[in-house]
Parts: sequence; structure tokens; C-alpha cells
Amino acid sequence: MNVYDTERMVDVMAHEGYSVTDTPDDADLVVLNTCHIREKAAEKVYSDIGRLRVQKEKRAKKDGKQSILAVGGCVAQAEGAEIQKRAPVVDMVFGPQTYHRLPEMTKEADAIKQAGERPRILDTDLSVSEKFESLSKKGVSNKKTAFLTVQEGCDKFCTYCVVPYTRGGEFSRAFEDVMQDAMKLNDAGVLEVTLLGQNVNAYHGMSKAGEEWSLARMIRHLADTTDFERIRYTTSHPQDMTDELIAVHGEIEQCMPYLHLPVQAGSDKIVKAMNRHHTIASYMKIIEDVRKARPDIALSGDFIVGFPGETDADFQETMKVVRDVNYAQAYSFMYSERPGTPAADWEDQVEEHVKAERLAELQDELNKQQRAFNDASVGKTMPVLLERIGKEATHLVGRSPYMQAVYVDVKDVNVVDRVFGQMVDMKIESAGPRSLKGELVLK
Repeated sequence: MNVYDTERMVDVMAHEGYSVTDTPDDADLVVLNTCHIREKAAEKVYSDIGRLRVQKEKRAKKDGKQSILAVGGCVAQAEGAEIQKRAPVVDMVFGPQTYHRLPEMTKEADAIKQAGERPRILDTDLSVSEKFESLSKKGVSNKKTAFLTVQEGCDKFCTYCVVPYTRGGEFSRAFEDVMQDAMKLNDAGVLEVTLLGQNVNAYHGMSKAGEEWSLARMIRHLADTTDFERIRYTTSHPQDMTDELIAVHGEIEQCMPYLHLPVQAGSDKIVKAMNRHHTIASYMKIIEDVRKARPDIALSGDFIVGFPGETDADFQETMKVVRDVNYAQAYSFMYSERPGTPAADWEDQVEEHVKAERLAELQDELNKQQRAFNDASVGKTMPVLLERIGKEATHLVGRSPYMQAVYVDVKDVNVVDRVFGQMVDMKIESAGPRSLKGELVLK
């Protein structure tokens, strides 16, 4: 979601004559777009602010140019005015639902600086609909892959999570608004689109005719009406994984064989304490049904170890789920207290060294599973969308249908021009723990 937000900030500011710089040293505007999910997120922001303050002062002394330093995103939403109180060098603080007003905020900050005063701009409004209405009026840059937000916010209130407080409640965009943005991406030549939402499969946007659209119906419609060759979606919640959506994986060719479906823990006791609204049995039934619909699907998940009250037995139940599901890739973290969330105040916190030991055991198993999944790709030929240039001019990087990074050295610059940004067949020659290496199968 933050990658999408950053891309849209770039699009918005491009209309104001701004372009992206390689480093902050020569930037007129520096934006720290923040996420509050990870541990010590706020502390890391203040560390970055300190580093950028030095650069900002050097630039002002050397060139006499007054750059603007802004903090946006979820940490900005959570901390608000406290950021400028602790770090007076910050000119603007804005939340994730207000970055469409970045041009106006920047102009205001410039005017205040020209008047010889210090800007103190703060905008943490949570009006989601206004943001999308404004963004939809802007153009998009030409690219082959793109994110498209269809839903934001969360009503689940997991006891460890800050998202409902920093992104607001669940909001599904209207069907016509999503389609308007989808057609812009289609016309710009996008081949792969990822539908985004904090709980994307909870999408239930309304049409002008008063019809409710589910995510499954939206995917079918996009497959029928656009030139998108690949459609993905993330992140899903088990509670909202419907039979209709599961069926889409087996019936719609453009829907990629990849599903990120976080379970977070393998113990019903812990899942209940997390307020996750599902059981381990219901989660495993979804996995079973998805694999029936699409036998080759790659599964991904999220795991939190050391949640308050987690015993060794609870953790071993998580390990059992991991072994039973067999993930193609996964994200795993030690539980950390997020200020303002219920679990942060519970007394039965797990000791740090225990959390670290459990995380190491879990990640060892997950890494083995991911390596085995990658190894099984060797010798196969699969379509890869080559979207990035690697370290050398002839090194290209793309994604397999299963979200694996695939590298190829085409050796000939002329071939690079032919295949870059295209969907090409590649024969997988070797596999590593995080990526594949392939060879072009040119027709």
C-alpha cells in the first residue's frame, strides 16, 4: 500500500513540475512515507529526520535553497503534531488519506518560508473518498505493472494492529471509480495489475445502479474488459475468503496462481486472543478448497511469534500449520507492542529471547519451504514479465506467475530493447533461496 501511495505522490507532484531525484541531497521536497506496522517505526523515522536535517542545512548553506521536509503515512497519522514538536526541522506532517493535497501543502510551505517563517503544516484528516476522487483526476505514468487500490482501512481490530487507527475503517471504492482508474492503467499499457486493500477481499463497492460488487466479480469484469494479462490482489483476510473468490482462481486465466492469506498463528487460543475472526480449522479448509480450484497455486502468509500468552505448545501448533500448508513464501515477525493497541497492555508478554528463538525456528522452516518451491521450478518454462533492469544493462528482472523474482542475462543490448516490458517465456535454469535464473525462449 505504501508503494502505491508513493507512486501516486510522484504522479500528483509531476503535474506541479516535480520529478524524482536519485538522492535527497538535491531535492526541493523530501517526503518520508512511513509505515507503523514494524517495531520501533517512529524511532526509525526520527533517526531518518536527523540525517535529513543535516543534508537540508548543508544545502541551505551551500546553495541558499530552502528544501521542504515532510513526513507522511501511518506514523505521521499516529504521531501527528508530536513529530514537529520533537523535530522542528519537519515542515509538513500528513496522513495516508491526505497526500492528494500535497501540492497545496507544498505551495503553502514555500510561501511561509519565503516570508521568513517556519512552516508548521499538519493534515491528518481521514476522508478516504475525497482522496480517491482527487487522484482519479490525475494521469498515470507509462508502466507495465501497477497497483490499484480498491479498498482501504480495516474494521477487524486485531489486538496487535494499528491499521484501524492510522488508515481508518473499511472503505470500498465505488465500482465505476475503480474501473475509471483501471482503464487509465489499461490505456497506459499496464500488463499486470495488483488490486490493493488492507482487507482487499472484503471489497463490496457499489455501482451507480445500486448493485454491490464483490472482489471476485470485479476480477471477472477486469478480465473481460481490459487487456491486463495478469491480475493479482493483496492482502486478504481468511474471514472474507468466499467460495466465489476461490472459484475465480480456477476459472479466470488472468488471475494469477498466487494467494497471500495470513493466518498469523497456528493456535486457536492465540488466534482468538488476536481477534482474528477465524479458526485454524476454517483456515485449513480454505487452503484445501483453493488447492482444489487451482492445484498449482503458490501460497504465502504472515506469522507473528511470541504474541502475549503464547506457550511452547502454542508455537508448535504454528509450526504444524506451516508444515501442513507448505508455503511458497511467507513473512514472519516477532510480536512487538504497538502503542494504543489492546495487546500492548497485557501482562503475559513473552520474553524477547524466547521470541527470538521461536522466530529462528519458524524462519528456518519457511526458508526451506521457499527454497524447495523454487527448486521445483527448475526445468520448467513459464511466462515472465520483464519489468526491471538489473545491475548490468543486459540483466533483466521480472516476476513469474507465482511471484518469484526471475533474473536473466540476455547478453545482447538489442534483445533487451525487444523484450523489456514484455511478457516472455523463460526456461528456468537454476534456483536460489529468493529468486530464479532463467533463459529466454525466443520464438
